[in-house]
Amino acid sequence: MQYDVVTIGAGHNALVASAYLAQAGYRVGVFERRPIVGGAVSTQEIVPGYQFDLGGSAHILIRLTPIVEELQLERFGLTYLDLDPLFFAPFPDDEAVFIYRDVDRTVDHLESLFPGQGRAYRRFIDDWRDFSLTVRDTFLASPSPFQLGKSMAFGGSPPMDWKAAMRHITRPYGEVVSEYFSEHKLQTMLAWMAAQSGPPPTEPMTGPFVLWHPLYHEGGIARPRGGSGMLTQALKQHIEAHGGDVFVDAPVTEILMENGEAVGVRVDDEPITARATLAGTHVKESLGRLLPERYRPDFIDNLRLGNGFGAILRLALDRPVRYTAHPGTDARVGLQLICRDMQQLHSAYGSFMQKRPAEDPPIVAMTFSAVDDTLAPPGGEVLWLWAQYFPYELADGQRWEDIKGDVADTILDTFEQYAPGTRDAIVGQLFQHPEWLERELGLFRGNVMHLEMSIDQMFMLRPHLSLSDYRAHVDRLYLTGASTHPGGGIMGASGRNAARVLLKDLD
Repeated sequence: MQYDVVTIGAGHNALVASAYLAQAGYRVGVFERRPIVGGAVSTQEIVPGYQFDLGGSAHILIRLTPIVEELQLERFGLTYLDLDPLFFAPFPDDEAVFIYRDVDRTVDHLESLFPGQGRAYRRFIDDWRDFSLTVRDTFLASPSPFQLGKSMAFGGSPPMDWKAAMRHITRPYGEVVSEYFSEHKLQTMLAWMAAQSGPPPTEPMTGPFVLWHPLYHEGGIARPRGGSGMLTQALKQHIEAHGGDVFVDAPVTEILMENGEAVGVRVDDEPITARATLAGTHVKESLGRLLPERYRPDFIDNLRLGNGFGAILRLALDRPVRYTAHPGTDARVGLQLICRDMQQLHSAYGSFMQKRPAEDPPIVAMTFSAVDDTLAPPGGEVLWLWAQYFPYELADGQRWEDIKGDVADTILDTFEQYAPGTRDAIVGQLFQHPEWLERELGLFRGNVMHLEMSIDQMFMLRPHLSLSDYRAHVDRLYLTGASTHPGGGIMGASGRNAARVLLKDLD
């Protein structure tokens, strides 16, 4: 065998798993089809002098794991910059609302704006802190029924009154925020942040998307200095420092099978053999296109990939963004939640259900050059505008290549209502619509979560009940990435969990 483990794809979960395996002394080979590692956690100089993230930008969930410390990634160039305030929300009446890392400061701020709502926020955080910590524990373990029960009952977090909690957990997150808060602006902020997982505020069983909000105060929000891709660059260097190989421009074309077992991969025409094969690509790629047809599982065509849901307009500006509601720098530090009210969120989702791009999209804006001067030239700014909802498959036979300019203008027009003059500052841009996300990043149907983040495709049901422990349906083949538990987002838990399973089997 040429390697102990060969890894398909260099997304952040695949790299995390490979780093743990290399650190344990196993010889690892990683093969990535693109010219850089990272997948949806990568950074490139798209406009001269400006560093553009190509996928996830805010590092939240990984801060709740021990990955950075266990792999000593700071030794390999990773430096995190903490963001505070965490969230900023401007409104059309020029009122500005902040959520800070410190709960007490947040409570005082909210109370000064909306008497009684600061106290409601504290009650919300106190009520659900233990639940959010339990969710964190479940993310850091293989999602078998036994492991989930163990995490919920005996994890590091305090025990929960699950009978009382289930009333909220099974409800739509829109109803949860309405029960806790009477102020519509707070309802809107929290619901819009919960909507980042995809489902709308009216979908049952989505309560956890808002109930894990206390985790933002626990781990905070951070940025790697130099761009989101500095995380994956550090992982690459870690693997190589521990004797592994990482190849780019090296597309895997087939998973090699012998006597019903995976024995490696084919890269172009060259066979690469290994004791175990770890697939970090989309499950439709891993168990569909790459496996010989006779080994493809029956359920692979029945997985719910969804119909996209978001698009990103990335802008290089020659001057910083300036919000009319709050012109100060602190408005540009954290995630900027641009959503007027709940009706805007509902209307955008309604258009999505009709397979039409939202005409008035809610936006999450990010201007991380406010804290990192390596991202733009002096005086410049990078601005990311993530907007929802935008379907991959469009009505009336439309194609994204035909409408992408109009949709990008719609997103910018919406943002300009809060930060006038932004359009005049643009020196370059990249628009990542759902077709672009599929073509360039391998995100089938433009879904950044790989599979729908609904209760029937989460925990031990992700991607399928028979694959919940990161072991594929054929021997010596393993899975990691957003297609597996706990799903999308920059966390690395899937990679860490898969590595623990592989280490046990290899030993």
